[in-house]
Amino acid sequence: MNKWKGKSKGTILGYRIFVWCIRNIGIRSSYIVLYFVAFYYFLFEKNGNRYYRYYFGKRLNYGYWKTKISLFKNYFTFGKVLIDKTAISAGLRGKYTYEFDGIENLRNLLAEKKGGVLISAHIGNFEIAEYFFADIDFDCQINLVTTDQEVTVIKEYLESVSVKKSTVKFIYVKEDMSHIFEINEALSKNELICFTGDRYFEGSKFLEGELLGKTAKFPAGPFLIASRLGVPVVYVYVMKEKNLHYHLYARVAENVKKRDAQGLLNSYTQNLESMIRKYPLQWFNYFDFWDDID
Repeated sequence: MNKWKGKSKGTILGYRIFVWCIRNIGIRSSYIVLYFVAFYYFLFEKNGNRYYRYYFGKRLNYGYWKTKISLFKNYFTFGKVLIDKTAISAGLRGKYTYEFDGIENLRNLLAEKKGGVLISAHIGNFEIAEYFFADIDFDCQINLVTTDQEVTVIKEYLESVSVKKSTVKFIYVKEDMSHIFEINEALSKNELICFTGDRYFEGSKFLEGELLGKTAKFPAGPFLIASRLGVPVVYVYVMKEKNLHYHLYARVAENVKKRDAQGLLNSYTQNLESMIRKYPLQWFNYFDFWDDID
């Protein structure tokens, strides 16, 4: 069974190729290169293909040919998202247009002066969210809670080619739970804490929730912490639209009681499912998410 190992997909060579293409042939022309890359993964990425055939065929109930086509489009879309992230961080933010949907929820969250929790997912392109905030003078500090396994040379390389250094701070999950103190300190400064809630790291504590009609495991940490802090929780996604356009969604977690981690997870999965159904090609979890593949 291939579970998530705590590391993101991709190689340093791939990002170097993206940067070269962006600088020498432009963003849109770089997308053309992705047809060959996506076709390679479509043919040879056996595990990813199995899991996404299940996702499209069993969970979204696509037919045989629609599943095949969607699989290729998913790899192609993932490549475009990576190129966009690289281009924006390299100073080409002005080439893109942005749309804000629910930004008042984030403004209200910070106005309460208690900080807040953002919960996102590996869907769309959340890593460029800080550029959205800058576009509307949304002056805030974002703290991304992550695992040591996710810190790779890829992040260091992207920082080396970036015109503007990322202002996102990282809070690393530690076995001694000392990251809780860092989270509380950030909240006391009216800062935002961001989690991704859709990747359970095998061996860690989990909660179970239903997504697309079947029960799956989710990391317990984001929902336990967020439900106990007594601060507003907002679901945030940055989704790619046609051409070079992005759409930010911010939705408040409603009717969730304090210290009710399961209730928060259920709210999250309902919200995430609505986004997946709207953007089925933009969910990028290439592993056996539902533990349901032989």
